[in-house]
Amino acid sequence: MSMYFGIDGETLWNPSNGAGRLFLRQLEVFEAEVDLPSGIGQGTYWGDPDTLEVDRAAYADFVHALVARHCRTGHSVILALSEGFVATAVALARRAGIDVEMPGPSSGDPCGGVKRDVQVPGNPRAGAADIATALDARAREMDRWMAR
Repeated sequence: MSMYFGIDGETLWNPSNGAGRLFLRQLEVFEAEVDLPSGIGQGTYWGDPDTLEVDRAAYADFVHALVARHCRTGHSVILALSEGFVATAVALARRAGIDVEMPGPSSGDPCGGVKRDVQVPGNPRAGAADIATALDARAREMDRWMAR
């Protein structure tokens, strides 16, 4: 058995039920973290939990907020807990035709936002450019492993 994530009848991702359920459970966690709906919901076959439709506009907003949040933190534990999910979400977004740019440095904060989770002692290796580069590489890797 497997799940189907799609847009307008095109399958973007066809994970096993286990991987799909895990992704959906993590999706709920990160919707709460960025305070936005993901745009992933019941698909064409209403009542079939294995078909999910991606709302391109809502998912674009969600993924952009997710990437910004991920790149804003220098907290090693948060990065480790979230990198795989965020990379998978980015790969799915790119398959949906959503342009996902990794944030670049801006004045004051290397990823352009307010740091909310600060690790003490800080991780000197977790520069914003390194985090964004690692996320982009991981998303490209995930795309190669995600079945259609």
